[in-house]
Amino acid sequence: MNADILIIGAGVAGLYTALKLAPRPVTVITARPLGKDGASVWAQGGLAAAVGDNDTPNLHFADTMQAGAGLVDPEAASILVDGGPAAVEDLIRYGVQFDTNSDGALILGREAAHCRDRIVHATGDQAGAAIMEALIKAARAAEHITILERIVVEDLLTDDNGAVGGALIYDVAEGEREAFDAGQTVLATGGLGGLYAVTTNPVPAQGHGLAFAARAGAVIRDPEFVQFHPTALNIGADPAPLATEALRGAGAALVNKDGRPFMSDYHKGGDLGPRDIVARAVEAEIKAGRGAFLDARDAVGAKFPNAFPTVFTACQAAHIDPRTELMPVAPAAHYHMGGVMTDLDGKSSVEGLWAVGEVASTGVHGANRLASNSLLEAVVFGARIADQLREKEITAPDEPGAPADRMDLPSRPADKEAMKKLRAAMSEGCALIRSEDGLLDVIDTLHALNEHDNMTSGLKSALVTAELIAQGALMREESRGGHYRRDFPDTEEDAFHTEICATDAYEEEDEDE
Repeated sequence: MNADILIIGAGVAGLYTALKLAPRPVTVITARPLGKDGASVWAQGGLAAAVGDNDTPNLHFADTMQAGAGLVDPEAASILVDGGPAAVEDLIRYGVQFDTNSDGALILGREAAHCRDRIVHATGDQAGAAIMEALIKAARAAEHITILERIVVEDLLTDDNGAVGGALIYDVAEGEREAFDAGQTVLATGGLGGLYAVTTNPVPAQGHGLAFAARAGAVIRDPEFVQFHPTALNIGADPAPLATEALRGAGAALVNKDGRPFMSDYHKGGDLGPRDIVARAVEAEIKAGRGAFLDARDAVGAKFPNAFPTVFTACQAAHIDPRTELMPVAPAAHYHMGGVMTDLDGKSSVEGLWAVGEVASTGVHGANRLASNSLLEAVVFGARIADQLREKEITAPDEPGAPADRMDLPSRPADKEAMKKLRAAMSEGCALIRSEDGLLDVIDTLHALNEHDNMTSGLKSALVTAELIAQGALMREESRGGHYRRDFPDTEEDAFHTEICATDAYEEEDEDE
């Protein structure tokens, strides 16, 4: 197989990039049937954009910079917020039906750390599903897009000069592994919440794209910054259903088992404080034995089924009626702020490789993502990649070779017991509260699992990404944004990025041998 442009991943980031490439031919590959088991469909909150009468991109910019705790790239943030209103208009043109009032004006919600109501929603808490439905329909109808489903990517292909020239793939239907040659490759593989025992992400979201890029020599920036959503429904489900932040934006309050609101004890912003602070507060209340619950009885009450249908359905499945009862909540791995380092046009440090969406580190999230900026990032930066590639002269790669250490591994998901150990280790030592001892224990567990008898391509990639997070967390001897070190609780005055190039580490290991 071959293509001029290959996009790996078919969530919002991958599909929107493909659509904006028109009329340039592009191939999109996805491991599952289109729209199934991807994080984009599950996005409840919405899309942040300064479209309100009392809002401006400058205000959105200020909120984004503040949330990112010193590590947001101002130029990237400006591109993001300036592109917000046009992104909403473009999605509407593709058929996305955002919620509007009787006059046809967009209904805008408030989420944590936003100074204005600027979150556009669809069917209350189903923005991701609504956007995906429209993009899937448009992509299937687009003559320039070829969609290949049930194609599992196992690694990237590189030529003798180190340029990426496609991917090593496994065709599930045919039961065959082969090389897919491409002149330019775009990673849109999503996040890594599935590396943790409690996550709001689909469990298969295990950061494989990050591992692919790292092995190809791309610089990985700030992998230690993982955002934990403070209000996953604590009902024992895997993955944990999300109780969207929009509930707190609508007036729901975090309370303990006695019904006492507690967020004012932790932050002046109360229930709408920064996510990292709210998540640690919820964790502290649970560990203190006081429990943590979301109370929407007065704020939402009887409107719950129509206003938040996804959350209401999840509560019903757990025999909870949020109209009259408290919802038990706990923090869960939700979003990765770090990723493949890109420039402002989505290009990685390796020739032939681009990244968009959660797998990318564009500079807009810094140490702590502002709520609902992620869908906006996928759209704005997907369009920028398309602008670069649409007219680009693309030549075939110089005979890229398949990675030898992946060719003899079974093409199946990671062993369940091995992944259970990995996820438990990450949740114990590399989650909300970290320390040197805990991180070293995590790394020891990962190294032991690398010797697992039933190694698969999926497990190998999950281990690489988990270690990138743990090593980044070990290197950052401070607390900042979503990264908190019990042994280094203070924030350094000068902000700095973590940049890891895995191929440098491999070369050092070879020299030591």
